[in-house]
Amino acid sequence: MQIKLLITIYQDEDGVFIAECPSIPGCVSQGKTEEDAERNVREAIKECLEVRAEKGMPLTVTTRELKVPT
Repeated sequence: MQIKLLITIYQDEDGVFIAECPSIPGCVSQGKTEEDAERNVREAIKECLEVRAEKGMPLTVTTRELKVPT
């Protein structure tokens, strides 16, 4: 089974790339490059989903897109 999830990737003040999956609270990883961070968060997502399933928790939380005036 495959599911599609959105991730965010940004570079922190130390130059490390941080990858997060907003649909899974606490699911974060990092890497020296964007590609490393993406690869690492993919593994973190797998592990987070396994733990959530074992604990009987919902696999993901609801995310929404909001328009905010600027």
